[in-house]
Amino acid sequence: MTDKVVMEMSTEEQKAKEQERIIQQTAKELQISLKQIRTTVGLLDEGNTIPFIARYRKEMTGELDENQLRDIEERVNYLRNLEERKREVIRIIDEQGKLTGELKSSIEKAVKLQEVEDLYRPYRQKRKTRASVAKEKGLEPLANWIMEQPKQGDLQQEAATYVDAEKGVESTDDAIAGAMDILAENMADDATIRSWVRRYTMDHAMLTSEAKDAEQESVYENYYSYRELAKKMPPHRILAINRGERENILKVGLEVSADPIHSFMARQVVKGTSTVQAILTAVIEDAYKRLIAPSIEREIRAELTEKGENQAISIFSGNLRSLLLQPPVKGRCVLGVDPAYRTGCKLAVVDDTGKLLEVAVTYPTPPNNKRREAAEKFRELINKYSIQLIVIGNGTASRETEQFVAEVIGELSDLSLAYLIVNEAGASVYSASKLAQEEFPDLDVAERSAVSIARRVQDPLAELVKIEPKAIGVGQYQHDVSQKHLDESLKAVVESAVNHVGVDVNTASPSLLSYVAGVNATLAKNIVKYRDSNGKFSSRKQLQSVPRLGAKTYEQCIGFLRISEGDNPLDRTPIHPESYAVVDRLFKELGIGMEKLGTHELSNLLAQQHVEQLAEALDVGVPTLRDILESLQRPGRDPREELPLPIFRTDVLKIEDLMPGMELQGTVRNVIDFGAFVDIGIKSDGLVHISQLSEGYVKHPMDVVSVGDNVTVWVLNVDLKKGRVGLTMRQPKDQQ
Repeated sequence: MTDKVVMEMSTEEQKAKEQERIIQQTAKELQISLKQIRTTVGLLDEGNTIPFIARYRKEMTGELDENQLRDIEERVNYLRNLEERKREVIRIIDEQGKLTGELKSSIEKAVKLQEVEDLYRPYRQKRKTRASVAKEKGLEPLANWIMEQPKQGDLQQEAATYVDAEKGVESTDDAIAGAMDILAENMADDATIRSWVRRYTMDHAMLTSEAKDAEQESVYENYYSYRELAKKMPPHRILAINRGERENILKVGLEVSADPIHSFMARQVVKGTSTVQAILTAVIEDAYKRLIAPSIEREIRAELTEKGENQAISIFSGNLRSLLLQPPVKGRCVLGVDPAYRTGCKLAVVDDTGKLLEVAVTYPTPPNNKRREAAEKFRELINKYSIQLIVIGNGTASRETEQFVAEVIGELSDLSLAYLIVNEAGASVYSASKLAQEEFPDLDVAERSAVSIARRVQDPLAELVKIEPKAIGVGQYQHDVSQKHLDESLKAVVESAVNHVGVDVNTASPSLLSYVAGVNATLAKNIVKYRDSNGKFSSRKQLQSVPRLGAKTYEQCIGFLRISEGDNPLDRTPIHPESYAVVDRLFKELGIGMEKLGTHELSNLLAQQHVEQLAEALDVGVPTLRDILESLQRPGRDPREELPLPIFRTDVLKIEDLMPGMELQGTVRNVIDFGAFVDIGIKSDGLVHISQLSEGYVKHPMDVVSVGDNVTVWVLNVDLKKGRVGLTMRQPKDQQ
């Protein structure tokens, strides 16, 4: 056997060992069985997408859901990067000739990057430090002598032998000071000491903030003299204080008692009474104050920030998913309004398919106040196109426009006509994009915004996927977090939502198609190009003819692509073509034909079946069969249609009309750590504090409400001066 073969075998063995370590650690952290982790990792490594695995490989994964699969993917990627770093650190230390069996074992057993970096710290190439300068002066042997902690001998006498003016050691005090610097750095680099100090500091440190200028008015006044146990700080407070510090308004630090830390370090370092005990005590205090404390504080602040960022991204992701999955308002001709003051309100009429019919501009708001002319234009468009819904963006001049629209509706006395305020976040981003320019080359930016506002009610998902996810403002501190992490998380949310609903391949835009499992932006354009050249797809099989849509991609995406009026009725269901043979066997078993698909007769027949027995007879897994049966009963089902539609309004509510105890219907616009903002039809959204969301304990607002929920609220308090309204979802006792 050649050396090369032996080396390749040892490399393969090493990789297998690393893979097993990763699987074991992931299973332990996530509390998921080893078999499920091993299977999932294998599926991911084969290039399968998470939506595909979650939907079509349930038997293999033990029915892990998308969130669990994403957690596995994230942890495995982290641990693989960790293993790579371990190999690199072991190689570097080995090249220095300082790698021991014990050190290698400690590095290999590490489960956090921080542990590896702590172990590597003493061997890292450092920039010039006080310790490195002292070593250059030849003072390391003196430092070693001190660490031997002699019970006899004179330090001054020993230090005198190192005095050398040419090396810059002018006196015994210089020699002792240099040796102390070396010892201080050694203690600061000790992995055991750092790990203990980090843990102790995280458990006991108070995070403090104070104003740089106590007279300055700002939104951070609550934090002008503030202290809280760092590990107990809620994520939104961490990010608020960080922002205040970044804006140079707050001075922030960590406070922790040094005495217990000094005592622990002494127990690690001091062996008993010696002639250098006082020197070691001074070294310990210097090592902690000058080297360890600032470094640990940075690490803990970074850890707290990461905690805050993760929560902010989680909130943004949850809100975005709720917004994307809002029920479509179908079958209505819609008038979209992008409100403004000086430049006027841009209007766009779209039919019930989203096709643009007409654009216009009116000036009902200040400074123009051409209300009569504007009302005439609105009435003309409403009558011409039988408009049933007016959709107003919630940006500048929104409430003035709403007042005007309510008056127009009131004058028309048309009971079928209503209006709706929608979150217009991202509409301006879309309207200025290349995509919007290609779709509407003859419209200006504001007119395109009006089209986007109208369409996002008709099909929120199809319209919102055209916008960069983070431009849809449904988060908290989203500009303060890692943009890379935010982008990755939000992309996963959009991908999840799109595949959850499914996509009509004959009407979908390239933007929508690009989020389908396995499909990228290039392939999405190829699908649309093929559709434009060859006409509508009549079967899923036809997609195999699309350039660059290979077998693996077809497998991943095809179950999420629907053909509503194709040759095969199963093509409009979420059933994967790999299971069509199962459906054929099922229909033969039941003695019915495909024409019964979606009928009450079929639903009643399927409801009578014992799924476990049927699965065995059809040679298919129970989870897959369960999904097949549900799809056969409701073949064209859109899961969004099961949610309540948004609240349509016909008149305007003013903040002056509100009284404590008043009952109102509202729509949740944003969910944050400390509560939810609810649109009740006035200029600014009211706040339901977390304590007012339910009669019982609420761990997080997202456990109770989601963006887009229609909720009953009662007015708690009204601050006319600040334009703020406090709301509750707990019914007042006098109204029960």
